[in-house]
Amino acid sequence: MEDLYIAETDREDLERERYALAMERIREIPGESICEIQQQTYFAAMAEFVMLADRAWDIVGSGRLRQMSMEELQAFNRELYADILPEHYDRSYGNPDYAVDCLGESMGKMCSFLYVELRGMIPAAFEKNRLDMVIRAELLLEVYQAFVSAAQEQAGLPKEENIQQILYWYVSDYYEPAALDRTADLLCPERDFARRIVMESDLSDLRYLYYYGEYVTDNELRTAKHLNQMAPERVKLLADTYTEGYRIGFETGNKDISIKKTVNIRYALGFERMIREAVLNFDRMGLGSTIYRAGANIFQGRSVSKNGFFGANPNKQFDYDHREDQALVLDKLLVERKLDCMKNAYEQYREQAAVFGGPAVAEIFGEKPFVPQTKATAYRLTPKQQKLAVEYASKAGAMQNEYIPGEERSFTIIAFPVPDIGVRYEEIFDEIVRINTLDYKLYQGIQQKIIDALDRGLTVKVIGCGGNRTDMRIRLHDLDDPTHETNFENCVADVNIPVGEVFTSPVLTGTDGILHVTRVFLNGLEYKDLRLQFKDGMVTDYGCANFSTEEENRKYIKDNVLFHHDTLPLGEFAIGTNTTAYVAARRFGIEDKMPILIAEKTGPHFAVGDTCYSHAENVRVFNPDGKEIIAKDNEVSVLRDTDVSKAYFQCHTDITIPYDELGEISVLTESGEEIPIIRDGQFVLEGCEELNRAFAEAE
Repeated sequence: MEDLYIAETDREDLERERYALAMERIREIPGESICEIQQQTYFAAMAEFVMLADRAWDIVGSGRLRQMSMEELQAFNRELYADILPEHYDRSYGNPDYAVDCLGESMGKMCSFLYVELRGMIPAAFEKNRLDMVIRAELLLEVYQAFVSAAQEQAGLPKEENIQQILYWYVSDYYEPAALDRTADLLCPERDFARRIVMESDLSDLRYLYYYGEYVTDNELRTAKHLNQMAPERVKLLADTYTEGYRIGFETGNKDISIKKTVNIRYALGFERMIREAVLNFDRMGLGSTIYRAGANIFQGRSVSKNGFFGANPNKQFDYDHREDQALVLDKLLVERKLDCMKNAYEQYREQAAVFGGPAVAEIFGEKPFVPQTKATAYRLTPKQQKLAVEYASKAGAMQNEYIPGEERSFTIIAFPVPDIGVRYEEIFDEIVRINTLDYKLYQGIQQKIIDALDRGLTVKVIGCGGNRTDMRIRLHDLDDPTHETNFENCVADVNIPVGEVFTSPVLTGTDGILHVTRVFLNGLEYKDLRLQFKDGMVTDYGCANFSTEEENRKYIKDNVLFHHDTLPLGEFAIGTNTTAYVAARRFGIEDKMPILIAEKTGPHFAVGDTCYSHAENVRVFNPDGKEIIAKDNEVSVLRDTDVSKAYFQCHTDITIPYDELGEISVLTESGEEIPIIRDGQFVLEGCEELNRAFAEAE
């Protein structure tokens, strides 16, 4: 033990020395004029940013952060993020357009990449991760020295391939410690940076929101104030709904929660009062909580949608511009390196992985709609790199399943609005709480009647109306024993809160047609006139109306819906039954802001990608009526028995047709009988009349 302590002490001393030397040199850069003026201006700006991050390190380390007034914290928070805010982005090196304009096409893109990576020093400073500070400071110096050397040798600029190699080896060399850190953050409750803020802060003093190092706006402040004004029993109701959904998910999925010891909590800043109660609930279940930060660097990936704990997004265009920055470095060798590092990390934390239960996610919605601008200056994966990215995702998913078996883990997701949703925020919040806590027994009985009708059929017909051009035929699995088997799961409030859907994994062969939605938001991005064509359950064509050219529209869908795959299967077909949520969205005028979690319950939805039972197909699952759900596979997922790399796609994107765009859902039986379930947006199946009450009350 003493030897380990000495080794750890030596490592910390070395990192401290490296950091001090790097910062000493960086402080000299703004006063130098060695390179050409545009390059020198860039490096001076980079040095100034690193010095700002270093100041954050000192403020946090000295304890001054928690002594600052609200006004001081707000000013410092804005200073950290000011450069990439929309009002400044046109002159930010984080904007690839500006970087290319200043520094040339290839060099500008790489310099923009470097700046984005340097911004990863902000979370490092707040979490006191000295290695993350060191490697980024040293990366800046290495790139700067290449420019200095070229200038001193009167060679003009360094060779572009030399800068690319510096950046490449930075990613390759430091992927291992990054993978170890991320895996530990996921699996080890003792990594308690965020949890300590949640559990130890005075949550009535909103200064705590600035202790994370995330960007904070009025959304986070007003959310925290709103929860602070709630009665304790109301807050407990939110937390209980969230944690009970997680527990019941194990129960309904026929999985043993007693063998699990950890749960990963994901949330947006402002919800700490609910999260604190959730942590206590999970403690009582015997589950320690892990909480990690949403991705903020090349090792974790950047995305408009956040996965972890997160504050306000200072600029979604910034994240969109850099979502494929790995194109600068991605090759076969790096994929193999990343997989090796991932395996080493899981081996080191094998015991913790075996008792990890899965994520409990508290999503937000209501933010201002984001329509991205596609920039030619942003990095984009080549077709070869897209295949490598797909290969990595497939192998990484299979590896995770090896250490955290899908048949043993579960999850839950719940969503709440943020103040951006409009002036009736508090009223909308309370309505969503009501929707999230609806009587699941009522829905369970009605949904069973829908399932009984569906189980009589071979095919389901879905037809749009008005401007919706949907015309789909969904092939169902044959039931060998209809008295004991079913195709559809009766889904109430467990893993997907709120209540309100029946779903299945369709047979691909014979599932054909066009899926069309006039407007939909998926993973934070808007799609206009989204169209997917299916033949034997596979996407054969697609398009939308977001951009002026078909090429741009197809690329947008391939990148963000197909996730670089040439095609995806139809992994799920479902009928949403939560008419209460649909009517509430219409009443408040927030249809376009509803998260897919709630929107999928407000009409039929189709998911492209993996089935809902991905990696857990062999677990026997039963509906409340005792029937076993047999439709858990399709012709693609069954390939896991022969070649797992062909069975899973590591994505599942739900696309909902709202009731007012729905002309018909009918079940077609073997005898030729047609059983209508919905016509002209109303439930017409006997026994489902209660679902139309919300429509009638809204008129």
